[in-house]
Amino acid sequence: MKMGGTAYGDDAPQVPMRRRLLGDPGLPAGGFLLNGRRELSWPLYRWDYWRWHVNENIFRFNLAAAVFLWETTDGRLAAVLHPDGPGEAFLQVHPAYRSAELEVEMMATAETQFATTQPDGGQRLTLWAHEHDGLRRDLLARRGYTLGKHPEYQRRRSLDRPIPDFQLPAGYTVRALGDVTEHPARSWVSWRAFHPDEPDAQYEGWTWYHNVQRAPLYRRDLDLVAVAPDGELAAFCTVWFDDVTRTAAFEPVGTHPDHQRRGLGRALMAEPRAEARTLAKLQATARHVLAAALDASVGRLGRERLGGLIEP
Repeated sequence: MKMGGTAYGDDAPQVPMRRRLLGDPGLPAGGFLLNGRRELSWPLYRWDYWRWHVNENIFRFNLAAAVFLWETTDGRLAAVLHPDGPGEAFLQVHPAYRSAELEVEMMATAETQFATTQPDGGQRLTLWAHEHDGLRRDLLARRGYTLGKHPEYQRRRSLDRPIPDFQLPAGYTVRALGDVTEHPARSWVSWRAFHPDEPDAQYEGWTWYHNVQRAPLYRRDLDLVAVAPDGELAAFCTVWFDDVTRTAAFEPVGTHPDHQRRGLGRALMAEPRAEARTLAKLQATARHVLAAALDASVGRLGRERLGGLIEP
């Protein structure tokens, strides 16, 4: 079956990207389920998080020019190629249409569109492949790529197994994030959790959180925070629930440095409120939780290594 790759903006700028991703057979949902709920291609929550937070707030790629689609002759979406940050790209391929020919074509497009120029004039690009993806890893090796030093680990667990009960330290409580008046506090604890060594003068404010809440899968009742005894936000855990695939994900999870090593992150991920609102009513059909940053002590079913292979 012959397929052609085109920039998203070239052929259907009037069709929202997310609608195309969800179309029959549905790359995020259909591909994700056919892959056994393994993130061999992005599930919808990760696309939402990248589209409305990572790209909207940080990198600001022009999606019409930066996202490339491969469709079958009868209009089915077979693959998507897009950047994450500068100098790296993800190949999302529906398993029903995967082939060496398609992979090579997508790699060539990525090298043309997303490689960054280094100070010595050379080109550099990171493409991602799972450790057990022999086809992609072999093709990348033949093109001169080498394994990078900063892998991503993807962890998942089944809800058939008991969820540990982690008690909060004395004086701490867990609740859902409040309304917009609490955005400054939520933004600040995120800044301190992920930028502990950077000067506070580089803090750019809290309005970025509006974009996070614009993501279609976002639910404020599943945006959990741990509150310290003095009333300040101490930690956070956002749960993304996808009713189509019956999966949920924790992204992000973080704790203010002043409150670390007290088990707040574990307690948030095991918080009964999260299970009650996303899973308990669906416990017969909700089968898996994916957690990109799931701590081992919460109890994981499996872990996979996603390696960045770097073009010299």
